Amino acid sequence: MEQKPIQGEKKVFMTGNETVAWAALAAKADIMYGYPITPQNEIMHYWTRLAPKHNRKFLQTEDEISAGFTTVGGVLSGKRAFTATSGPGNVLMQDSLSMAEMMRIPIVMVVTQRGGPSTATVIYSQQETTLTCFGGNGEGIRVVYSTASHQELFDYTIKAFNTAWKYRFPTFVLGDGYQSQMREPLKIYDPDEKGIEFVPAVAQLGVEGEAGVDRDPIHLRNTYNMEDELYEVVRGLVDDFKAVAPEIEEYREQDVDDCEILVVAHGIVSRAVEGAVQQLRREGIKAGSFRPITLRPFPEKHLRRNAEKARKMLIVESAEGQLRRLAADAIYGCQTPMEGLFRPGESITVEEVVQAVKGLL
Repeated sequence: MEQKPIQGEKKVFMTGNETVAWAALAAKADIMYGYPITPQNEIMHYWTRLAPKHNRKFLQTEDEISAGFTTVGGVLSGKRAFTATSGPGNVLMQDSLSMAEMMRIPIVMVVTQRGGPSTATVIYSQQETTLTCFGGNGEGIRVVYSTASHQELFDYTIKAFNTAWKYRFPTFVLGDGYQSQMREPLKIYDPDEKGIEFVPAVAQLGVEGEAGVDRDPIHLRNTYNMEDELYEVVRGLVDDFKAVAPEIEEYREQDVDDCEILVVAHGIVSRAVEGAVQQLRREGIKAGSFRPITLRPFPEKHLRRNAEKARKMLIVESAEGQLRRLAADAIYGCQTPMEGLFRPGESITVEEVVQAVKGLL
């Protein structure tokens, strides 16, 4: 019997990219398709070192467009396939991801955000939030987990494979360049020993039997001739997504029961926000934080509940209002004033958040 990649639970010290590769192994991924782009490269590098030892596969394609479509093909053949990219690569993969939305193909994609627009920097940003949540020419029928730590990169990469196959929506792990490159302690583990049961990967093409005789026909379609025909399909996608959204939504709250200033952030920026809230509380300022872990579906009701209790809101992000737009849509009609601390393509510190909150008083 093949030895498992991870046995028991181990405390390790590794980069975020290395963490993703180990998590994909633990999640029983069969194959990675990819094309190099910083700061994602090491996910591929670590995967190619680890995969042969555990009978897993890797294919480097000629570009990101091919990487996206080969991932789709791998899933259609019944493989637990995934890919990873960043920045311009994320843009180029949106065609295949839109196809996956329409055809309910459960691909998994890890995004390590870098500065934009265009090539910009290879370092860090939260400027791929809108692209990852709503990219392509569809309605954003996809699941997006925004991670804040290496432990979450490991946990949510594993979870993404189950979410994708359970609900049959494209599923994303949204990290960033800082998480990719820095080292941090975390615990890696065998999901089986945690009681995590994986939804089986099932082939949608090339299956045995005669359609209509031995099995139900498999009808995969992403083009329609009539407006009303397309409308019915999209309406079904949207309704299915809304129906399962409460099961998928995740969020984190800190000191929200009596907070007067509610600070909202996602991903790694939320770490600075939570540190700032602790400092502000020590100074007698009633601040609290709300962090959406799922950006799609967005935990709208939970943010609204907290927003309506606060005197003011502060949206903090390393982008020019991409999270703010999600939050504003979620709490439409709420009268609580909303301000922003926006630093596109640049990190945000605890001290800057503290200063911004005090400026609202």
